Amino acid sequence: MKQEYATRLAARRGVLAARERTHAGYAYARLAVFLGAVVLLWLRGVTAADWVLGPLAAFIVLAVAHGRVLNARDRAKSAVGFYERGLARLAHEWIGRGREGRHLAPAEHLYAEDLDLFGRGSLFELLATTRTHAGEETLARWMLAPAPPEAVKERQDALRELAGRLDLRERVAVMGDELRIGVHADVLRRWSAAPVTLTNPGARIAVALLVAGTVGAIVWWARTGEGAWILLALAATQLAVAAWFKARVLQVVEAVDEPAHDLDLFADLLRTIEDEAFQAGRLRALQSVVAGSGRKASAEIARLSQLTALLSSRHNVMFAIPAGILMWATQWAFAIEAWRRRTGTHIPRWLDVVGEFEALVALATFTAEHPDFVFPEVGVEGPLLHAVNLAHPTLPADAVPNTVRLGGSAPRLLIVSGSNMSGKSTLLRAVGVNMVLAGMGAPVRAAECRLSPLVVGASIRVQDSLTDGRSRFFAEITRLKAIADLAGDKPGAVLFLLDEILGGTNSHDRRVGSEAVLIGLVQAGAVGLVTTHDLALGEIATAMPGRAANVHFEDRFDEGGLSFDYRLKDGLVRTSNAIALMRSIGLKVGDGPQ
Repeated sequence: MKQEYATRLAARRGVLAARERTHAGYAYARLAVFLGAVVLLWLRGVTAADWVLGPLAAFIVLAVAHGRVLNARDRAKSAVGFYERGLARLAHEWIGRGREGRHLAPAEHLYAEDLDLFGRGSLFELLATTRTHAGEETLARWMLAPAPPEAVKERQDALRELAGRLDLRERVAVMGDELRIGVHADVLRRWSAAPVTLTNPGARIAVALLVAGTVGAIVWWARTGEGAWILLALAATQLAVAAWFKARVLQVVEAVDEPAHDLDLFADLLRTIEDEAFQAGRLRALQSVVAGSGRKASAEIARLSQLTALLSSRHNVMFAIPAGILMWATQWAFAIEAWRRRTGTHIPRWLDVVGEFEALVALATFTAEHPDFVFPEVGVEGPLLHAVNLAHPTLPADAVPNTVRLGGSAPRLLIVSGSNMSGKSTLLRAVGVNMVLAGMGAPVRAAECRLSPLVVGASIRVQDSLTDGRSRFFAEITRLKAIADLAGDKPGAVLFLLDEILGGTNSHDRRVGSEAVLIGLVQAGAVGLVTTHDLALGEIATAMPGRAANVHFEDRFDEGGLSFDYRLKDGLVRTSNAIALMRSIGLKVGDGPQ
């Protein structure tokens, strides 16, 4: 994929350079024609007005052609950006360059904050190559709740197909404005569902006839000098009618103003979905939803885009006076409301289709850029998680993988001990983030993966809250209660990830409380991992023979430096680096050498 991206990037840069040269040529040509017209007027005076008609026509033709060249240049620039960003991801230079999606992270979610799903360097930043807010929202929604096995398999088939269609993914990436995310789904949904304010077709016809009468009266008065009183009467009538409809017209104008910027992108995406030949069942289902409305969705949205563009043209300084005479805003507001009355009910479905298609395209890009990741085999009997050589998907290529087996013939609980910085928390996040990917239908970073449908519940980054008056310990036990309730509601379908469980209390209470929580979770049919520095917690495994096991990470402290191999091993850890680490930075601890 790296070579393919590099080859295409070089080609797109060549196209961009050619478009820039063509753009410069048209700009100089337009300037030359304009200056030529000015020289003609200067040399021949106002009598040369007829002579300027030729340069004027040439200028208009050049302007139209130049506009097309600029559009082609912008698409070439977007294609260059698409491949540059792809190469940055492949080189692990993507962190901080994408969209973090923090506004999509819900409060008090059972794993979003703990697994760093949103924010700088997050899974969302890696995945979010979407072009629309609808795509972003769909991607975030999939991250926050796993899909049923049937939906997962459908998405896997779709991703396999889309991953091999680089031309399609590039075409989607260059739509719209490269620097802006478009299609505000919530705004469009609210607008489509709001009551129609201009509902009377007869009033629309009457306004059109009134305008036609006024224009006719103006022409008659200009040619004959007669009919001034008729013109004044019609003008006064227009003013009264415009005042009557003003509030409702303003309501339409304000409601459609923001969505209008994104309608061309919306139409382009719908057209792509309509026109492509897909094989995967889910992709064909999206096509059928669009076609099922009985109208060509892309054409309808393109029509709405034209209507809103015509409405906004009244802002042109040169057109302001004619727009007032033609009751421009009133007439196009009637047309937009008629469109909404006829077609608006389909917008939510079309937005859902575009959002899902964009999310699938984004995951397909992730799939294509990680050919060594595997699609997990999702079964129905559980709980089960068997992952061979699993690593965190957002870490560099040299991340150390580990094998994790939970459920089936393996224990349901792994108690992970080890020193500071040895890899315990990273293991929890690696397991959790890969399970999020699996629940989305995406490939996971492992050599092999089999699992049953699992919902993640995590307590890794639980914090105190001064505002809410909660200590960290209270926040943690509240989270543990939520995970326990989830395990009770979904027997055999919960994966728990607990970091330094009950670390905010004394060793006796921690031992008793931890054993009760972990035994309760396992008895409820959940599987999971818990990390600890307290080796006494390792004895919990003896209370659950066959259902729990101790594993650990080792470290070595040699010649004043720590070293880790980040390899998960059986049994309890037998070393500790805390005191040595404190001494290594100059803290005076104990009687050892300083």
